[in-house]
Amino acid sequence: MAEILALDDVQDATVLIGKILTKKGHNVHTFTEEDEAIAYAKANKVDLAILDIKLKKMSGIEVLALLKIEVPTIRAIMLTGYPTVETAREAISLGADEYCVKPIDRAELEEKVEKVLKAKDKKSSINV
Repeated sequence: MAEILALDDVQDATVLIGKILTKKGHNVHTFTEEDEAIAYAKANKVDLAILDIKLKKMSGIEVLALLKIEVPTIRAIMLTGYPTVETAREAISLGADEYCVKPIDRAELEEKVEKVLKAKDKKSSINV
């Protein structure tokens, strides 16, 4: 299954994401600090990043931009408790594949993760 990085400034949110996606067979690496998550992605294979938009030191949008520089093929799902059209547009323009509104809905998260990972598989099989 996939290697997934989850970054949220609220530890309970990362624990919830980890539990939901581990049950689906994924390896989930959870972080509450932006620097640690970015360093992990630089040093390890990560297929998908699930990023909260509101973080401690920088925004999830800024983290996504840095991750895309380090790992151009990384897929991303943005999380927010404060959805706006502007934020959604910015996230998509930087390469986010999906957008989930908090509180996290298990079924929605599972569905969007599966969709994003399937799209990645289709892309990689086309590029081979």
